[in-house]
Formats: sequence, C-alpha cells, structure tokens
Amino acid sequence: MRVAVLLEDRCQPKKCNAECWAFCPPVRNGIECIVLDDSSGKPLVSEALCIGCGICVNVCPFDALIITNLPEELKGEMTHRYGENGFRLFRLPTPREQQVVGILGPNGMGKSTAVNLLAGTIQPNLGDWTVNSRDWGEILESFPRGELRDYLGMVANEDVAVAVKPQYIDKLPKIFDGEVRELLERVDDRAELPKYAELLSIEHVLERKLGALSGGELQRVAICATLLKEAEVYFFDEPSSYLDIYERLRMVRIIQDLTKRGKRVLVVEHDLAILDVLCDLLHVVYGERGAYGVFTPPRSTRKAINAYLDGFLAEENIRIREKPIQFLRGRTRGEGVGMPILKWGDIEKTLGDFHLKTGQGEVKSAEVVGVVGPNATGKTTMARIIAGQMDPDEGWCTMDAKVSYKPQHVSADFEGTVQDWLDTELGNKWQAGEFHTQVVRTLQVDKMLELQAKNLSGGELQAVSITICLGKEADLYLLDEPSAYLDANARMEAAKAIRRTMESNEKAAMVIDHDIYFIDIVSDSLLVFDGEGGSNGNAVGPLSLRKGMNRFLSDVGVTFRRDHDSHRPRINKPGSVKDREQKASGEYFYAE
Repeated sequence: MRVAVLLEDRCQPKKCNAECWAFCPPVRNGIECIVLDDSSGKPLVSEALCIGCGICVNVCPFDALIITNLPEELKGEMTHRYGENGFRLFRLPTPREQQVVGILGPNGMGKSTAVNLLAGTIQPNLGDWTVNSRDWGEILESFPRGELRDYLGMVANEDVAVAVKPQYIDKLPKIFDGEVRELLERVDDRAELPKYAELLSIEHVLERKLGALSGGELQRVAICATLLKEAEVYFFDEPSSYLDIYERLRMVRIIQDLTKRGKRVLVVEHDLAILDVLCDLLHVVYGERGAYGVFTPPRSTRKAINAYLDGFLAEENIRIREKPIQFLRGRTRGEGVGMPILKWGDIEKTLGDFHLKTGQGEVKSAEVVGVVGPNATGKTTMARIIAGQMDPDEGWCTMDAKVSYKPQHVSADFEGTVQDWLDTELGNKWQAGEFHTQVVRTLQVDKMLELQAKNLSGGELQAVSITICLGKEADLYLLDEPSAYLDANARMEAAKAIRRTMESNEKAAMVIDHDIYFIDIVSDSLLVFDGEGGSNGNAVGPLSLRKGMNRFLSDVGVTFRRDHDSHRPRINKPGSVKDREQKASGEYFYAE
C-alpha cells in the first residue's frame, strides 16, 4: 500500500518552482499523478497513479513530501485520515477495565489523535476524509469483536464519561487566569478537592493565580483537575513533565489507585522508568513523523520497552530504528576527563525564605555532571550562579569559564524560521560537518529549518534550544531539564548528542534533569541536592555516578535494578525481595 503525505507546514509553494510536479515522470508523460491546487499552489499527489520513484521527495527543497510503502495487511485497518495527502492512523490502543494501559512512541505518530478518537472528541472516518460523519454501526463493524469494539460502542452511545489531562500544561494559564481553588472547585464532581490537594501537595498554591505557578506546580494542578472529574476513562498525556522523582512516584501511586475503583486509564509518557512501573500493558506506536502512525497490539510493559529500545518489533517483523538504544553495563565513568574548567566552594544564597548551601566542587573538561534532587531545592539557583546571572551571598565560584546556558523554561520569541534563528545565534557553525552530524541531525533540527520558530511544538522548541546551547562557544554547557517535552527516543538521542559534544571538544556540561534513564546515559558524575523544597537546599558532590545515585535514591526510598536483557535501570517494586536486599546492602542503584 503506497502512502503519499504532504507536510503542510513545510510546503512553501511561493519559494519554489514546483519541482515535485515538474520532475514527476508520470506528469511528464501526461498522467496527472501530481496536480497543483489552484488556490494554494500546493501539490496533490494521487496515490493510485504514483509509481513510487521518490523523485518528488528528493527534489523538494523543503522536504515537504513523504512517499512510502506500507504492508498491504494494514489497508483495512486505517482508523482515521486527515485529507487526501494528510496524516493517517492505523489501529487504536485499547482502554481496559481496572488496568493502566500505556502508549510508547515518538511524537508526531498520532498519539493525541488516538486519545481524541477514544474520548469521542472526533469520530473515526476509516480513511474516508470526504465524509463528515459516518454511521457508527459501520465504524464498529470495521473493528474485530473484543474489548476495543465494546468500548467504542459505549463512545457511540455517549455512554462513557472521559477525563483528559492535556500535554502542554504551560498553556493552561492562557485559558484560565483565575485562582487555583476556583478552577479545581469547578471540576470537583465528587467533593474530593481536600483529599487530592493533600496527596499532590498543592494545598499551599490553592489561593494563587494559575499564571504564578511553577511548571511542577502547574502539572500537579492539572493532574488534580483530571482526578476530580467523575469519569469511566482517564487519559493522562505526559503527566511526569516538570515533576521530580518524588512527585513522579507519588503520581504513579495516585493514578494506579484509579484502577482499584474499576476505572480505565490510558497514559502517554516518555519517562521509561515511570512508564515501566506505572503501566500493566503497553502499546508501541511506530511510523513516520507527520505521515502515519501504527499502533501495535498490547504487550507486557517489560517486553514493549525492551522492543522499543532494541528498535525491532519481532511480532510485526518491523525495524523502527536503525540502531538500538544501549545502556552500557559496567562502564567506567569519567575516563578521559581532563583539567578542571569550573570550581566553586561553600556557596550560600538566600532568596526570600529559601536558603541554598553547597560544599566544594569542580567540573572537568570532557565531563558531564548530572544534577539531581527534589524540586525547589536550589538546582536552578545554583545553575544561575554558575552561569553568572546571579551572585552568591557567601562562598566563591571561578568566573573565568565561559558558560552557555539553556534555561528550564524555553520560549520562542524569535520572529522568523528556525534556520534564521540558528543563523542569528550560531552563524555558520550549525552547518559545520561534525556539529551538524552530532547535534543538528541527531536532534532532527535539520527537518525543522523552514518552520516558523513561534509555531514550534514543545519537543521541537526543546530540540532547537539544546542545539543553540551546544552550538555556542563556551567552556561549560549548562542545560536545565533538557528532556522536557522530548519523546523517549529524542531524550536518548539528546543525551548522546551532549556526551559526544563534550568528549569531542573537551568541554564540560552540567545537566539538570529528573529522568533517571536520561541521567544514566548522559552522566559521568552527579551533583546531588537534598533539603526541604522551598525552604532550604544542600548540594553535595560531584560524586561518582554510583555513590551519587545511592545517596539520592536512599532519600527517595526507591531502588533500581538492571534489566538482564537491555541493561536499562528498572524500579523495584516496593517491599519486593530485590528491593529489601538492595536497601539492606545500601545499593539503591542497580546492584550487580
């Protein structure tokens, strides 16, 4: 089955000579395989007449066309399609009673479309985009008998109440500008606001305006608003963004409690450690960004994550990634690190009621220091002191190192395309061979060049921001939560891009993040923060990765083991034999 997709946001008919049409062999032989729209000037590709030569794909100066072949067996499993040359989705995940079902896959593969279809927000068109509304009987007949068909029958009869936590929580203050309590009381169907406010530790923000909240506070408010609704099905889209590991594990327990009340829960999440412990089953979604997405049947959580990391789906005989994502077992961290680039000692800083205190530490060339700890314990404050944006009250920090800083919250205030933005910030460096290969192409920024900066999604904006940070001339690269809004694959690629840049250029990096997988791949050593959030923070290290993780996780009260196939870190079930053994030995992080 041939699929032809036009990426509308990339197509620039006013800036090209319609090369796709001019060079198409069928068109040159008088066959209308490609027709240019009279009003927009954009091409319409006939999949029936297309010979699959790929010439139009190669000659398009903006990479706006995708021509690919899919297995014929998928032909009868198309669930939804946007336009003649638009995105198409095959199959759907299945919400199951009393289970948490996860969705794992890259951004742009139709996860949000699937959630909207299952929530009843949009109706499946089964690939016929010309029909505004199909008969539900016909739609149900297209699905095999089973739990998904029964569920869609309830959606058709408007017999199912759905609660959805959106992905981009930073947009919420633009929709509602009142106080948190007012928002939550509006959706409190069961009068359980006091209960969930305590469980999610948001009692102190109830009287604040929504726009005055931090990212973590906003995320917990959004989760609370979803939980307060009376529904049969709960959808959570990236519930861990901006949460520290304490809050993530608390969120896991709260969401799992929904299944004890007989609810169905569907979760889209990119933190693989959290997805592993949260979900009962996982659907992997694969395809091509912006072109098509295919949902696999559900697998056990361990099997699905390992298959995703390996890049090969054995049951479907499909390779979804050229190279597997590897977690190196027994790697000696810090080999090859050089002279100190930055040193600090006995820093103290008071901001309002908050007090930060550190010991002595240093960062060496070719070293990546991971920074971990609870929210509001001073990680970003420390980063701003090192970046020269803030002076310490006490102590010292060598200021002769040039610092490139990516802040926690990134925004696109630039007017123009991504290419214009890169040119302005980096000049020609982003096009240089090694940097272009190691960073620009790895983060797929090369596919965003013609996009308007202000229209970028959260993940795209994060990738461009990381690229700009790594592309500047500096001695130390400081990245605050670079994994936010990146999908699981993009997080691993970003980690590799950071490591390669530091090793090849003999520079140093400090990376603040809450994703354990990301920290495990990127870090040589750890700077560990502890303390009482919002009141005091204490920084210890840098320590070796093993010592740092053991110190950090002992405070959290959670242990990790290595998966014996993929070697990825996995959270032990609290109270399990492995959990008790590792706690007794003091090895909280993957005892070998």
